[in-house]
Formats: sequence, structure tokens, C-alpha cells
Amino acid sequence: MKIGFIGVGNMAKAIIEGLMCKGVEAKNIFIHSAHKSNYEVYSQETGVSACESNSEVIEKSDVVFLAVKPIVVEKVLKEVKDSVLTHNPVLVSVVTGVSVAELEDTLGSKNVKIVRTMPNVNVEIGEGMTALHKNDNVSDEDYQLVRELFEKIGKVAEIEEKDFSTFVALAGSSPAFVYFFIDSLARSGVKYGLNKQKATQIAAQAVLGSALKVLKSDKTPWELVDDVSSPGGTTVAGLLAMEEAGFMTSIVKGVDVTISKDKG
Repeated sequence: MKIGFIGVGNMAKAIIEGLMCKGVEAKNIFIHSAHKSNYEVYSQETGVSACESNSEVIEKSDVVFLAVKPIVVEKVLKEVKDSVLTHNPVLVSVVTGVSVAELEDTLGSKNVKIVRTMPNVNVEIGEGMTALHKNDNVSDEDYQLVRELFEKIGKVAEIEEKDFSTFVALAGSSPAFVYFFIDSLARSGVKYGLNKQKATQIAAQAVLGSALKVLKSDKTPWELVDDVSSPGGTTVAGLLAMEEAGFMTSIVKGVDVTISKDKG
């Protein structure tokens, strides 16, 4: 399978590097972006194939990732409209906030095969979380191909398009929330004498193990909280202090604001 990328920003690079780590050959990846120096250097660094135009990417690819900024997506789609309609690749959009209907309208066709996606940054290390939603033109076979690409670099969730803003908060922005939490734990360790590097390693591994426990356990996260909270113990005292400071409320408010911002 030939895979194309229109746009070579941070998310496109994360997906490309994640796929290559999982065995996708560089020679089967085709890229182009608005800045020649950017995509040519990246091609030299990784071995992926640089194309002279976005249309060339489409002509050479079975699946094309649309990975440009929302502000330029209309311009780019109008530029490649003829190539898309002629070659009819599966168009995989990672453009934030642009619906399938908007993509169809810009291309002037309801017959284009489109999968709207929202990967998070952890696809770069093969541990991403990606939302998927397809239009009716995407066959089960093509959809499975797209699923398998994202399953190489993490987990996928099929969701309704109306739920993308919620997904943005729960998976797209949440890595930053988790980094913030890990750093706060680490700084607390520094307060009591650990060096920052060691404290960060300890905190990050504790969070990683806890996340894996949630995924592997039949218990709810709250039941797992109870499991490690001895009556009258240190963990209970810490949890009560965090909740008095508004820990859960701050998380819910962060999600609320993220969703509101995404919806515009």
C-alpha cells in the first residue's frame, strides 16, 4: 500500500515515524508541503519520497493523509480537487475542526472516500489514541485498511462525528494534562529532596503502570482507588487533601473549556 501525506507538520511526522517504526517502508510513503525546504530535508532524514506537488502525492498513493492547518484546508483541497476526483484515494483527514460534510463541499462531490480522524501525539511512539469516522463512500475493506494503519501506532475508537470535540479533550489534549500531572508529582518529590530527573522517572512510571492497570483490570478506576487506600492511611489523607484543593473539579473544568474552545 502506498501512503501519502499532504502537509508535514508535527502530527504528520508523528504518524509517519510511528508507521515506520512498525515496519512501513519509507519508499512507500510520499510527502509534500507548502515549504520545500521542510519536506525535502525531512525526506533526506527519513528516506520517504518527496513529491513536487500535492497532486503528485494523490496520484501515487492509495491512502492520502490530509494533515494541513484548518486555515489552509480549503485552498489545498481546491488545488487538488481534480486529482482527488480522478484517482479517488481514501482521504484521511487529521485536520482539527473540519467536518466530513465541509470536506465534501469543498471538493464539490459527495462521492469522495473520506475518513475523518483525530490521532493524539502518542502515535509517534506507537501508543496513540485515534478517533475514526467515515462517510458512506468508504468500503469496509478500505476502512479496515485505515484502521490497521492506526492500530499499528496505538488504539482506535469509532465515534460519531458529533463527539469529536469530546474526544479532543479526552485524548487529544489530555497528554498535556497528564504531562502536567507528572511534572507536578515530580516537583513535589524535588520539594522533599529528590533530584528532578529521578523524581520524573518515578512519577512517569507510576502513571504508566496505573494506566495499564486500568486497561487490564475489570474494576473501575474508582474501585482501584479503593484498593490502594487503606483506612486511615497516607493515600486517603493525600486524596482528601487533593479533593479539598479541587482536583476533580479542575479536571472537569479543563475538559469543559477544551470542548468549548474546540467547538468555537
